Amino acid sequence: MSKPAKEDVVLSPCVGVCALDDDDICIGCWRSGAEITRWGYVDNDGRRAILKNVQERLKKAN
Repeated sequence: MSKPAKEDVVLSPCVGVCALDDDDICIGCWRSGAEITRWGYVDNDGRRAILKNVQERLKKAN
């Protein structure tokens, strides 16, 4: 019996420009302050959900 393949970790979108705007959104990675705080504690599904929120914010901004 073989072991199931280990899932790759979903990487942080952080680009090292860490500053929150008036709406509590980072101007570098587009995550909210709460999402940035949760990132280290959520599993890959939680991280994908955060990245989906980021994509929605980017769509609305453009």
